[in-house]
Formats: sequence, structure tokens, C-alpha cells
Amino acid sequence: MKGKQGNDRSLRESKMLNAPISRVIPEMAVPTIIAFLINSIYSLADTYFVSALGTNATAAVSVNSNLDQIIMMAGSMLAVGANSFVARLLGARQKEKADKVLSTAFFLAFGAGVLVMLLGSFFMRPMVDMLGATDTCRQYSIDYATYVLLAAPFMASTFVMNQCLRAEGSAMLSMIGMGFGGILNCFLDPIFIFALDMGVAGASIATAISKLVSWGILIFPYLTKRSLLHLSWRCFAFKWDILSQIISVGMPSMLRSGLAVVAGILLNNIAGDISDSVLAGIGVSTKIMMFPFSIILGFGSGFQPVAGFNWGARRYDRVTESYRYSAKTAFLGAAVMALVLGVFAPQIITLFNAEADPEMQRLGAMCIRLQCIALPIHAWVAVVNMMCAGLGYAGKAFLLATARQGSCFLPILYPMAYFMGELGIVSVQAVADVLTLALAIPIIFRVLEQVRRAQLAWQTEQAGAEGEIHAV
Repeated sequence: MKGKQGNDRSLRESKMLNAPISRVIPEMAVPTIIAFLINSIYSLADTYFVSALGTNATAAVSVNSNLDQIIMMAGSMLAVGANSFVARLLGARQKEKADKVLSTAFFLAFGAGVLVMLLGSFFMRPMVDMLGATDTCRQYSIDYATYVLLAAPFMASTFVMNQCLRAEGSAMLSMIGMGFGGILNCFLDPIFIFALDMGVAGASIATAISKLVSWGILIFPYLTKRSLLHLSWRCFAFKWDILSQIISVGMPSMLRSGLAVVAGILLNNIAGDISDSVLAGIGVSTKIMMFPFSIILGFGSGFQPVAGFNWGARRYDRVTESYRYSAKTAFLGAAVMALVLGVFAPQIITLFNAEADPEMQRLGAMCIRLQCIALPIHAWVAVVNMMCAGLGYAGKAFLLATARQGSCFLPILYPMAYFMGELGIVSVQAVADVLTLALAIPIIFRVLEQVRRAQLAWQTEQAGAEGEIHAV
């Protein structure tokens, strides 16, 4: 077994360090993209089937998308921080410490999920009201939140396993775990919602069961030693040298999720003050845009461990090459997706408009088209963000991760809603995406310069070592 694991490790290291960048990043990214795409079906499938119950029920599912973000917060910091640290440790051949990073992040994430579950269950009504539920969709929101909260510990720890499998180069295992749960949700939704006549609560139960199945699939390779990393309570190490690395790199991701929650809550409350139609239109368009965002995030997640692994192995030339390839590919791919979605936006929104609500359809289509205009910019900024996170530049990653729905979103939300009304509400995210350029451009120039200097220093060190050998 050890011999086989050693061969697998050698092959994966060789792929990371020697395979053409144009091949290794797609190999890492495609399974992750598929997993993210299928995973986004969780919420979109719920929205599609629940839309048959009416605009109020659709609005409730839109409101509870912020609950998913809260649960994601419980695991995202640990998951993303562990991903970056594990990739660098494996690149530096420190496998035992990588095991400790995985195990520590996993058990802390599970505990954070338990905390979210308990707090959400005890304060259910105040929570859904805070998330933006209106009087007409409050009970639907409570029905949906009840069962999803029970799966929170498993959802939070799933993020850690998913990220760490990608960090070791096992993106296919990650795809299988996340993807199977998403497909299962599509089959369970109509059974629980319609066949068992459970309505919105049925959608919640279907989602919770699917999340549990994904968790079981992802933990299987760790328990059966089919992964490079070892997950065990004995490897749990609550030590500052591990926690500081995880937190410093993962904090931007958690804050990004936190700001997404704040932005979503504020946007829901503003939209809900107008009508459930506006709330539903904004919510549905946001979930539809999860598809191109999932592709962008999946591609970036394939690029990040490649950059981090080569940075740890001091292959600075491949770090630069991987960034250039990823930036170009992400920008062009996003432009194509934006064109397709923008053209067919009205027809796509109609699929989630069972009551033939014209206001919901008009605003939803407008929101999609405006975000499509800014989609190539969002894609490039995402690659820059992944570059910073992969190389361990926590401060720069923090600035970019918190920009889209934080520093570039929150200051303009209320002014745009006040002066532009519905148009301001549906266009605020697109405007924020464009504003992120002001941060991303100077950051990437500085990072590339730091990579160049590190490469020169390493070449000088190697040249000096060779000179000493010849002298001897």
C-alpha cells in the first residue's frame, strides 16, 4: 500500500511540476468546475421546483440562500486556508504536517457547523426575518431553514474535504463527491415537494439528504486511505503555526462569504420593501448567475493549487506561466458565457416564473444582462484573487475577496437604490464588479514583480551553490 501511495504521490508531483500548464490546469479545473456546476444545482433545483408553488415560495427560497452562505462561512475560512497551506506543504514534501492541517481544519469546521445549527434552530424566526423574509413568505422561509440547519455541520466540514482533495491533485474525487449530491437533489426535490406533498419543507429535506450523501462520499477516500492525506482525530493539532497559516489565507474567503451574507440581507430587505416579485426576481437571477460564477470559481480553484504547489517547489517560472494562461482563458471564457446568457436571459427567467409574473421576469432578465456585461472583469479579478491566495499573500487576497460584495458594493447600494429605484437594485452588483478593477490591477503588478524577484534570488542562490561545488 505504501509503495502504491508513493507512486501516486510521485506521479502527482511530476504532473504539478512538469506537465504543460495548458494541460495540468484544465485537468485540475474541469472536475472542479463540474462539481461546482452540479453543486449550484442544489439551490437552482430547489428554486425551479418551488416556483410551481408561487412567487411567495420562490421569494422564500431566495431569502434562504443567505442561510447557505452563513453555513459556508463556518467552513470556508478553514477550507480555503487549508487548501493553500496543504498545497504548499506537499510541494515542499512535508506530508505529515499536511495531514495535521487537514485534520485540524476538518474538526474545527464540523464544530463551527454545530454552532450554526444550534443558534439557527433556537432563534429561527428572528433569523429568517433578519435574512429578509417578508410577512407573506416568512413561514415558507422557516419551513426551508428547519432541515437545512440540521445538515450544517456536515456541509461546513464538506468544504474542507473538498478543498484538500483538490490541493493534493485529486480533483476527480472532489467532483464525484460534490457532483453526486447535486444530481441526487434533482431527483429528491420533486419526490418530497410534490409526491409527498411537503412543499417548501420537502425541498429543504431533499437538500439536507443530498448534502449528507456528499459528505459520506468525500470522507470515504480519507477513511480508506485512498487519498494522499490522512484524516484522523490523532492528527488534530490546535497549534498557532498551523492556525495562523490557515486563518491568514482563509480569512479573506470567510469575510467574502460574510460580506455576501450582509450584501444579500440588505438587498433582500430593500427589494422586499417593494414587493415579493422584486425579491423573487433578484433572487432567481442571482442563482442563475451562479452557473457562470461556478465555472469561474472552479477554474480558479484548479489554478490555485498549481500556483501554490510550484511556489512551494520554487518553480517560479511555472507560477508566472500558470497565471498568464489562467487570466487569458478565464477572460475569454467569461465573455462567451456572458454573450449566451445575455441573449437568452428572458427565456431563462421564464422557467422560474410559473405564475407568469411580468415584473419578476422583467427585473430578473435585466439583472442577468447587466451582470453579464461585467462578467469578464469578474473572471479576471477572480484569477488574481486565486493567485494571491495560492501564493500565501493573505493581505492582497483579503482586499480582493472582500471587494466584490464589500468595499465596492456596500457603499453604493443604498445611494443607487435611493436615486435609481429598481434599476439601481438590479444593477448594483454589475457596477461593483467593474469597480473591483481599481484594486486588482495594482495588486497583480506587485505580485508578479514579487514572483520575478523570488525567481532571480533562487537562480542566484543556485548559481552560487554550483560555483562552490566546482571549486571543491
